[in-house]
Amino acid sequence: MTTPASGAGNPISIVSEAVCQQIVGRPEAFKAVENVFAAMARGDAYNFPVVREAIGHADALYGFKSGFDRAGMALGVKSGGYWPGNVQKDLTNHQSTVILFDPDTGQLKSLVGGNYLTAVRTAAASAVSIAHLARKDAKVLGMIGAGHQSTFQLRAALEQRDFEKVVAWNPHPEHLPRLAAVCEELRVPFEAVTQQELGAQADVIITITSAFEPLLLKEWIKPGTHIACMGTDTKGKQEVDPALLAAASVFTDEVAQSVLLGEAQHAVASGLIAESDITPIGEVINGTHVGRRDDQEITLFDGTGVGLQDLAVASAAAELADQKGLSQTIVL
Repeated sequence: MTTPASGAGNPISIVSEAVCQQIVGRPEAFKAVENVFAAMARGDAYNFPVVREAIGHADALYGFKSGFDRAGMALGVKSGGYWPGNVQKDLTNHQSTVILFDPDTGQLKSLVGGNYLTAVRTAAASAVSIAHLARKDAKVLGMIGAGHQSTFQLRAALEQRDFEKVVAWNPHPEHLPRLAAVCEELRVPFEAVTQQELGAQADVIITITSAFEPLLLKEWIKPGTHIACMGTDTKGKQEVDPALLAAASVFTDEVAQSVLLGEAQHAVASGLIAESDITPIGEVINGTHVGRRDDQEITLFDGTGVGLQDLAVASAAAELADQKGLSQTIVL
């Protein structure tokens, strides 16, 4: 890390994608996300309104997620979006950067690569939901989706329970080997199945797709299942049957966003559930809500992806990078 001369201006740390991958692992991401969910439920952290628009070029969606975590003293914005053609350019579809500011002065503080952190914080959110809502005796993990983020989801989920098997389905089955490879590495049996078979076997299900139609129907899901819906983050997107939310106890990262652009948007719009039926998962973390009530209850986490998650993991990355001398510094 380069130290600027005294009085030379405002020092800004830059944390690259490579450094983020080096220093922020699943434990750090889990802790950061769990803490910020708890702060949100206490009223100590606030997300600001999301801006997300189609730019009319490259079929891209671009936007901003921002907020302030008073408990963690994180203020900033994540700028980026989704470029579906990037896979042909050997780039990840999701591209973003997190910009952090000093809450005491408003000065620019850090620029942090957001691509890896987006994947690891999304996986951390579903892992937090599994830790707090899944049955303790859950043995079979189901994966719906096998895209870039799926392996992050799989690795984080497998650490939360003593899973004995992974079953998976993807609209494009040729991508399933990436999940099978992780299971082979971790010595967990893997099976590619139909959607109905997945519902019949799985005790925990993660959906991580960009679907605009239900991929799981209510009648396929057995009692006691925990479902983490992680792909729906835009108006119109949908991964599960709205009737499934009506049959489940629904939890989320942020209720307002869940209703507006999360998986719950469809169930609320059709009158199957009300906004008041959705519980912030931070209340479970804080002990102000019981969470799962019994082993027959279906629980569902609507992981919409809030800006505070990005700020939390980016702040952790910036702090660790500075401590380890791995950040670069520029002066404005």
